Amino acid sequence: MTYRTAQLDDVEVASDGRCPMRPVRHHLGITSFGVNSWTGVNAGDRIVNEHDEQGEDEELYVVLDGHARFEIDGEAVDAPRGTLVFVRPGVKRTAFAEEAGTTIVVVGGTPGEAYVPTGWEVWMPLNSLYAEGRYEEAADRGLEVIEANPQYGAPLYNLACCESLAGRTDEAIEHLRAAIDISERGRQFARGDSDFDPIREDPRFVELVGT
Repeated sequence: MTYRTAQLDDVEVASDGRCPMRPVRHHLGITSFGVNSWTGVNAGDRIVNEHDEQGEDEELYVVLDGHARFEIDGEAVDAPRGTLVFVRPGVKRTAFAEEAGTTIVVVGGTPGEAYVPTGWEVWMPLNSLYAEGRYEEAADRGLEVIEANPQYGAPLYNLACCESLAGRTDEAIEHLRAAIDISERGRQFARGDSDFDPIREDPRFVELVGT
């Protein structure tokens, strides 16, 4: 297929309890850049969570509908419908809905690097389980996620984190190994990730990630 079309409403919402997000990149099968949309249901909702993308992506925000207000390094930026806001890595940013139903499309990529889809968006609905300490439930549901999306490294890595915290050592090491096979970044993250403290002394973990 040389092209695909979709209405934004065709993209199924994925939410971790914050503003609804539509995984546009995953829905369309895009592999060369990241693109997703976020919607503030009510006026005052925080649409873009505060972050700085230090060492990671530069991002273009497109206010597709409604009216947004950005805060970029402490500066307020008014952004009515149709506004483009470009922010470089390392700059703190967040955005709020000034009107109910405000939707922002976000396009991003790391400067100077080829884009590699991680699949973080397909794991996102399980983030609340992790935050609540429901690691076994997150791990059980995570198995379904990676079965449906075996091409991504981030869900495998997150599954390994939950399995480690749930006391499922063998499974955690197996899935961490699979995550590292997809992306070497998994090895780097695991070295300092406290989620792996329960298995950090296991010889298989030490062999896998080093010290």
